[in-house]
Order: sequence, then C-alpha cells, then structure tokens
Amino acid sequence: MTPRRAWRTRVRPGGTVHAVGGVRRCSRTACGRAAVATLTYVYSDSTAVLGPLALYAEPHCYDLCVEHAERLTAPRGWEVVRLAPDLSPPRPSDDDLLALADAVREAARPRAPEPAPAAVEAATVEVGRRGHLRVLRDPSTPSPT
Repeated sequence: MTPRRAWRTRVRPGGTVHAVGGVRRCSRTACGRAAVATLTYVYSDSTAVLGPLALYAEPHCYDLCVEHAERLTAPRGWEVVRLAPDLSPPRPSDDDLLALADAVREAARPRAPEPAPAAVEAATVEVGRRGHLRVLRDPSTPSPT
C-alpha cells in the first residue's frame, strides 16, 4: 500500500472543491471517514494487531475508521489483538490549541524589512567571473595584494 498524500482536494456534489488536509483517512476502498485506529499484521504469529492511530502513516499498516475497526475480523486460525478499547476520534489538546494560537500570532507580526538588493550589491566588489558564477569580495576587508 502506498503512503497517502497529506493534502488533497475533494469534489463535493454540486461541483464545490474543498481542500482536505492533515486528517488521515480510512484505508478501506471507497471509505472517506477519518481514521482512528491502525491495523498491523504479525505474520510469524498469525496475529492482527489493532491499536491506536499511529503517529505516522506506514506503508505496511492500515488506518481504519471506527466502523471498519469495530467490524474487523481475521482469517481462520488468526488471532485479533485489540489495543485500542476507545475508538472515538481524539480531541485537540490544550497544547495543540496553544501552538496554533502562537503560530497565528507569529504570522500576524510585522516583519523587519529586508535589505534592498541594490545596497547588498553596492557593498560587494566583483573580483572575477567564471561562466555564470561571480567571485565577490567584501569591500570592508583589505585586498590580498
């Protein structure tokens, strides 16, 4: 299974395009619900392990929504180990909300003006040229000769 993209667009009925990002979706075909659990297999022990949603999407793991996680069955002779008793979607923590508020404040702060390109070019002296590359010397340092 290939890793999913973090951002994609989804077309709603009526032709409206909405951006979907940051939320991992259920790996089951044609299911667009949010994933709440991760399924992995231990082939040597004939065991399917259903645990809490992994921090990162792994290529050999399957993210499942509540419905598919609850209805999960394993092949005959296999054991299912359920490590995630609570399959409700996690709520944002206070730390997540504070980090988001800090990011918004940082983006809203006025930024210091960058030096004008003409001032930077005036402060340097071209010493040589090789193809498209230029050798520049800072005028504040003494010349080697």
